[in-house]
Amino acid sequence: MSTSSDMSESEPEDNRTLKQKVLHELREWAVTLLIFIPAFYVFSFLIYEQRVIPSESMVPNLQVGDRVAVNKFAYGYSRYSLPWGAWRLIPQGEGRVLGGKPDRGDVAVFMHPHTDRVMIKRIIGLPGDRVQMINEQLYLNGVPIDREFMRSVTYRPHDFRGTETAREYRETIGDKSWLSHQWQQGPSQVRSLDNTPVFDIPEGHYLFIGDNRDNSEDGRSITGHCPVGDDGVIDQAGCELAPGVSAERASVGFVPAENLIGRADTVLLSTYSCARADADPCMKKRLWRGL
Repeated sequence: MSTSSDMSESEPEDNRTLKQKVLHELREWAVTLLIFIPAFYVFSFLIYEQRVIPSESMVPNLQVGDRVAVNKFAYGYSRYSLPWGAWRLIPQGEGRVLGGKPDRGDVAVFMHPHTDRVMIKRIIGLPGDRVQMINEQLYLNGVPIDREFMRSVTYRPHDFRGTETAREYRETIGDKSWLSHQWQQGPSQVRSLDNTPVFDIPEGHYLFIGDNRDNSEDGRSITGHCPVGDDGVIDQAGCELAPGVSAERASVGFVPAENLIGRADTVLLSTYSCARADADPCMKKRLWRGL
Protein backbone atom coordinates (compact mmCIF):
# COMPACT_ATOMS: atom_id res chain seq x y z
CA MET A 1 0.00 0.00 0.00
CA SER A 2 1.44 3.38 -1.02
CA THR A 3 2.00 6.09 1.53
CA SER A 4 1.24 9.77 0.97
CA SER A 5 4.95 10.55 0.66
CA ASP A 6 5.26 7.90 -2.07
CA MET A 7 2.46 9.57 -3.98
CA SER A 8 3.99 13.04 -3.71
CA GLU A 9 7.26 11.80 -5.23
CA SER A 10 5.68 10.05 -8.22
CA GLU A 11 5.81 11.54 -11.72
CA PRO A 12 2.85 13.72 -12.71
CA GLU A 13 0.53 12.03 -15.17
CA ASP A 14 0.65 13.38 -18.75
CA ASN A 15 -2.96 13.96 -19.70
CA ARG A 16 -2.22 15.54 -23.10
CA THR A 17 -3.92 14.07 -26.12
CA LEU A 18 -1.96 12.66 -29.05
CA LYS A 19 -2.73 15.80 -31.08
CA GLN A 20 -1.37 18.03 -28.31
CA LYS A 21 1.79 15.93 -28.05
CA VAL A 22 2.38 16.12 -31.83
CA LEU A 23 1.84 19.89 -31.86
CA HIS A 24 4.26 20.25 -28.94
CA GLU A 25 6.95 18.26 -30.80
CA LEU A 26 6.40 20.31 -33.96
CA ARG A 27 6.82 23.54 -32.00
CA GLU A 28 10.05 22.24 -30.46
CA TRP A 29 11.42 21.32 -33.89
CA ALA A 30 10.37 24.70 -35.30
CA VAL A 31 12.22 26.57 -32.53
CA THR A 32 15.31 24.39 -33.08
CA LEU A 33 15.31 25.03 -36.83
CA LEU A 34 14.75 28.77 -36.34
CA ILE A 35 17.93 28.83 -34.28
CA PHE A 36 20.00 26.32 -36.27
CA ILE A 37 19.34 27.49 -39.84
CA PRO A 38 20.38 31.14 -39.34
CA ALA A 39 23.42 30.03 -37.33
CA PHE A 40 24.44 27.55 -40.04
CA TYR A 41 23.87 30.20 -42.75
CA VAL A 42 26.04 32.75 -40.93
CA PHE A 43 28.74 30.10 -40.38
CA SER A 44 28.67 29.14 -44.08
CA PHE A 45 28.81 32.80 -45.13
CA LEU A 46 31.53 34.02 -42.80
CA ILE A 47 33.74 31.07 -41.87
CA TYR A 48 33.64 27.74 -43.72
CA GLU A 49 31.41 25.94 -46.15
CA GLN A 50 31.57 22.47 -47.66
CA ARG A 51 31.87 21.85 -51.41
CA VAL A 52 31.69 18.57 -53.30
CA ILE A 53 34.15 18.05 -56.15
CA PRO A 54 32.17 17.48 -59.39
CA SER A 55 34.92 16.72 -61.92
CA GLU A 56 38.44 15.33 -62.37
CA SER A 57 40.15 18.61 -63.24
CA MET A 58 42.18 18.54 -59.99
CA VAL A 59 43.31 14.87 -60.03
CA PRO A 60 45.44 13.57 -58.33
CA ASN A 61 44.93 16.03 -55.48
CA LEU A 62 41.13 15.96 -55.60
CA GLN A 63 38.80 13.24 -56.86
CA VAL A 64 35.14 13.31 -57.88
CA GLY A 65 32.99 13.20 -54.72
CA ASP A 66 35.60 14.57 -52.32
CA ARG A 67 34.12 16.86 -49.64
CA VAL A 68 36.26 19.97 -49.22
CA ALA A 69 36.22 22.62 -46.48
CA VAL A 70 36.38 26.09 -48.06
CA ASN A 71 37.87 28.89 -45.97
CA LYS A 72 35.54 31.87 -46.59
CA PHE A 73 37.52 34.50 -44.67
CA ALA A 74 40.84 33.83 -46.42
CA TYR A 75 40.11 36.30 -49.25
CA GLY A 76 37.39 38.40 -47.65
CA TYR A 77 33.83 38.60 -48.92
CA SER A 78 31.89 39.53 -52.03
CA ARG A 79 28.33 38.78 -53.10
CA TYR A 80 29.51 35.37 -54.31
CA SER A 81 30.38 34.50 -50.72
CA LEU A 82 26.69 34.04 -49.97
CA PRO A 83 25.83 30.31 -49.89
CA TRP A 84 22.93 28.47 -51.54
CA GLY A 85 22.76 30.83 -54.54
CA ALA A 86 21.66 33.83 -52.47
CA TRP A 87 24.26 35.97 -54.29
CA ARG A 88 21.68 36.35 -57.09
CA LEU A 89 19.71 38.67 -54.77
CA ILE A 90 22.63 41.11 -54.44
CA PRO A 91 23.36 43.70 -57.19
CA GLN A 92 26.64 43.21 -59.04
CA GLY A 93 29.45 45.31 -57.59
CA GLU A 94 33.19 45.63 -57.52
CA GLY A 95 35.78 44.75 -54.94
CA ARG A 96 35.63 42.77 -51.74
CA VAL A 97 35.04 43.44 -48.06
CA LEU A 98 38.03 42.65 -45.83
CA GLY A 99 39.73 41.29 -48.92
CA GLY A 100 42.82 39.16 -48.43
CA LYS A 101 45.35 38.44 -51.17
CA PRO A 102 45.55 34.93 -52.67
CA ASP A 103 48.93 33.27 -53.04
CA ARG A 104 50.24 31.42 -56.06
CA GLY A 105 49.52 27.76 -55.65
CA ASP A 106 46.33 28.20 -53.61
CA VAL A 107 43.48 25.86 -54.50
CA ALA A 108 40.53 28.21 -54.67
CA VAL A 109 36.77 28.04 -55.25
CA PHE A 110 35.33 30.73 -57.50
CA MET A 111 32.34 31.62 -59.67
CA HIS A 112 32.82 31.02 -63.40
CA PRO A 113 32.91 34.49 -65.02
CA HIS A 114 30.60 33.47 -67.91
CA THR A 115 28.09 31.16 -66.20
CA ASP A 116 26.60 30.42 -62.79
CA ARG A 117 28.89 27.44 -62.21
CA VAL A 118 31.09 27.17 -59.12
CA MET A 119 34.61 26.02 -60.04
CA ILE A 120 37.69 24.83 -58.18
CA LYS A 121 41.20 25.17 -59.66
CA ARG A 122 44.70 26.20 -58.64
CA ILE A 123 45.80 29.85 -58.77
CA ILE A 124 48.90 30.04 -60.95
CA GLY A 125 48.91 33.64 -62.13
CA LEU A 126 48.55 36.78 -60.01
CA PRO A 127 47.92 40.30 -61.37
CA GLY A 128 50.95 41.38 -63.45
CA ASP A 129 52.24 37.82 -63.99
CA ARG A 130 52.92 36.39 -67.43
CA VAL A 131 51.96 32.74 -67.80
CA GLN A 132 52.44 30.40 -70.74
CA MET A 133 52.49 26.67 -71.54
CA ILE A 134 55.29 25.50 -73.88
CA ASN A 135 55.48 21.78 -74.73
CA GLU A 136 53.60 20.82 -71.53
CA GLN A 137 55.93 22.95 -69.39
CA LEU A 138 54.41 25.76 -67.34
CA TYR A 139 56.29 29.06 -67.57
CA LEU A 140 55.87 31.85 -65.03
CA ASN A 141 57.22 35.27 -65.96
CA GLY A 142 59.39 33.73 -68.67
CA VAL A 143 60.92 31.05 -66.43
CA PRO A 144 59.85 27.37 -66.32
CA ILE A 145 58.61 26.38 -62.89
CA ASP A 146 60.37 23.57 -61.05
CA ARG A 147 58.97 20.21 -62.14
CA GLU A 148 60.15 16.76 -61.06
CA PHE A 149 58.89 13.48 -62.53
CA MET A 150 57.58 11.19 -59.78
CA ARG A 151 56.00 8.11 -61.39
CA SER A 152 53.50 6.82 -63.95
CA VAL A 153 49.94 6.05 -62.81
CA THR A 154 47.32 4.03 -64.69
CA TYR A 155 43.66 4.51 -63.77
CA ARG A 156 40.15 4.71 -65.17
CA PRO A 157 38.80 8.29 -65.13
CA HIS A 158 35.35 8.88 -63.64
CA ASP A 159 32.50 7.80 -65.96
CA PHE A 160 35.01 6.57 -68.55
CA ARG A 161 35.24 2.97 -69.73
CA GLY A 162 38.86 2.97 -70.78
CA THR A 163 42.02 3.61 -68.79
CA GLU A 164 44.60 6.36 -69.00
CA THR A 165 48.26 6.43 -68.08
CA ALA A 166 49.39 9.69 -66.55
CA ARG A 167 52.86 10.99 -65.85
CA GLU A 168 52.84 12.38 -62.33
CA TYR A 169 55.02 15.41 -61.56
CA ARG A 170 55.76 17.43 -58.47
CA GLU A 171 55.58 21.12 -59.34
CA THR A 172 56.95 23.86 -57.11
CA ILE A 173 56.49 27.61 -57.04
CA GLY A 174 58.23 29.30 -54.12
CA ASP A 175 57.45 27.41 -50.93
CA LYS A 176 54.40 25.62 -52.35
CA SER A 177 54.41 22.33 -54.20
CA TRP A 178 51.76 19.95 -55.52
CA LEU A 179 51.28 16.98 -57.81
CA SER A 180 50.07 17.34 -61.40
CA HIS A 181 49.10 14.81 -64.07
CA GLN A 182 49.95 14.82 -67.76
CA TRP A 183 48.31 12.03 -69.72
CA GLN A 184 50.64 9.78 -71.70
CA GLN A 185 50.68 10.58 -75.41
CA GLY A 186 52.47 9.46 -78.55
CA PRO A 187 54.95 11.73 -80.36
CA SER A 188 52.45 12.57 -83.10
CA GLN A 189 49.73 13.72 -80.71
CA VAL A 190 49.38 17.39 -79.83
CA ARG A 191 47.08 18.51 -77.07
CA SER A 192 45.67 21.99 -77.52
CA LEU A 193 46.51 23.28 -74.04
CA ASP A 194 50.13 22.11 -74.01
CA ASN A 195 51.14 25.20 -76.01
CA THR A 196 49.38 28.50 -75.39
CA PRO A 197 49.66 32.23 -76.00
CA VAL A 198 51.23 34.38 -73.29
CA PHE A 199 48.68 35.38 -70.65
CA ASP A 200 49.55 38.82 -69.25
CA ILE A 201 47.22 38.94 -66.27
CA PRO A 202 45.38 42.26 -65.80
CA GLU A 203 45.04 44.05 -62.48
CA GLY A 204 42.31 42.61 -60.29
CA HIS A 205 42.28 39.23 -62.05
CA TYR A 206 43.78 35.75 -61.62
CA LEU A 207 44.67 32.82 -63.88
CA PHE A 208 43.50 29.37 -62.76
CA ILE A 209 44.80 26.01 -64.02
CA GLY A 210 43.70 22.47 -63.14
CA ASP A 211 46.24 19.96 -61.83
CA ASN A 212 44.92 17.34 -64.28
CA ARG A 213 46.37 19.12 -67.30
CA ASP A 214 44.74 17.04 -70.03
CA ASN A 215 41.32 16.89 -68.37
CA SER A 216 40.74 20.49 -67.32
CA GLU A 217 39.07 23.31 -69.25
CA ASP A 218 40.73 26.23 -67.49
CA GLY A 219 42.48 29.56 -68.00
CA ARG A 220 44.81 28.09 -70.63
CA SER A 221 41.95 27.80 -73.12
CA ILE A 222 41.38 30.96 -75.15
CA THR A 223 37.61 30.38 -75.52
CA GLY A 224 36.86 32.46 -72.42
CA HIS A 225 39.46 35.19 -73.09
CA CYS A 226 39.68 38.38 -75.10
CA PRO A 227 41.25 37.94 -78.56
CA VAL A 228 44.96 37.17 -78.81
CA GLY A 229 46.98 40.25 -79.81
CA ASP A 230 49.25 40.44 -82.82
CA ASP A 231 52.18 39.84 -80.47
CA GLY A 232 50.70 36.54 -79.27
CA VAL A 233 49.71 37.98 -75.89
CA ILE A 234 46.32 38.11 -74.14
CA ASP A 235 46.37 41.02 -71.70
CA GLN A 236 42.75 42.18 -71.41
CA ALA A 237 39.65 40.94 -69.61
CA GLY A 238 35.93 41.55 -69.90
CA CYS A 239 35.51 41.15 -73.67
CA GLU A 240 32.42 39.63 -75.26
CA LEU A 241 32.80 35.98 -76.13
CA ALA A 242 33.93 35.21 -79.66
CA PRO A 243 31.18 34.41 -82.19
CA GLY A 244 30.16 30.78 -82.00
CA VAL A 245 31.40 30.34 -78.39
CA SER A 246 28.54 29.89 -75.91
CA ALA A 247 28.87 30.82 -72.25
CA GLU A 248 28.36 27.16 -71.28
CA ARG A 249 31.31 26.04 -73.43
CA ALA A 250 33.64 28.98 -72.69
CA SER A 251 36.66 28.57 -70.44
CA VAL A 252 37.03 30.59 -67.25
CA GLY A 253 39.39 33.12 -68.87
CA PHE A 254 40.83 35.66 -66.42
CA VAL A 255 38.86 35.41 -63.16
CA PRO A 256 37.97 38.74 -61.44
CA ALA A 257 38.83 39.08 -57.77
CA GLU A 258 35.14 39.59 -56.99
CA ASN A 259 34.41 36.04 -58.18
CA LEU A 260 36.58 34.40 -55.51
CA ILE A 261 34.54 32.44 -52.96
CA GLY A 262 37.25 31.01 -50.73
CA ARG A 263 40.36 28.91 -50.35
CA ALA A 264 40.00 25.13 -50.27
CA ASP A 265 41.94 24.11 -47.16
CA THR A 266 41.07 20.53 -46.25
CA VAL A 267 39.58 17.37 -47.75
CA LEU A 268 37.06 16.33 -45.08
CA LEU A 269 35.87 13.10 -46.66
CA SER A 270 36.74 11.09 -49.74
CA THR A 271 34.75 8.31 -51.38
CA TYR A 272 37.57 7.52 -53.82
CA SER A 273 38.37 3.84 -54.26
CA CYS A 274 41.51 2.47 -55.89
CA ALA A 275 39.59 -0.69 -56.74
CA ARG A 276 36.83 1.17 -58.56
CA ALA A 277 39.34 3.29 -60.45
CA ASP A 278 41.61 0.34 -61.27
CA ALA A 279 44.47 2.59 -60.11
CA ASP A 280 47.99 1.22 -60.26
CA PRO A 281 49.65 2.26 -58.05
CA CYS A 282 46.96 3.55 -55.69
CA MET A 283 46.77 7.33 -55.56
CA LYS A 284 47.21 9.16 -52.27
CA LYS A 285 44.44 8.99 -49.67
CA ARG A 286 42.72 12.30 -48.94
CA LEU A 287 40.76 11.73 -45.73
CA TRP A 288 41.07 14.84 -43.52
CA ARG A 289 44.10 16.02 -45.48
CA GLY A 290 45.21 19.59 -46.05
CA LEU A 291 45.61 21.02 -49.51
